[in-house]
Amino acid sequence: MMLAAGMAALAVAVLIAIARAALGPTAFDRVLAANSIGTMIILGIALHGFVMQRPEFIDISILYAIINFIGTFAVLKLFSTGSLGDR
Repeated sequence: MMLAAGMAALAVAVLIAIARAALGPTAFDRVLAANSIGTMIILGIALHGFVMQRPEFIDISILYAIINFIGTFAVLKLFSTGSLGDR
């Protein structure tokens, strides 16, 4: 019951973030909306692992959080400087 309520709340939040990504006036708004969607997916994985008593899902969500963090900063650096490395 609580898993369904938590997942439903996350689904509503993802839909709001998708709307923000589609309507965002700048590229930065779209990137931050994509980061928010990734964060909500991480919460969904962690919630599912907690309810099903599978602690390895927490490890998977931590790995996904690291990838989401690095990817967001890489895209923001690409947008702000025009490249990912030194020139």
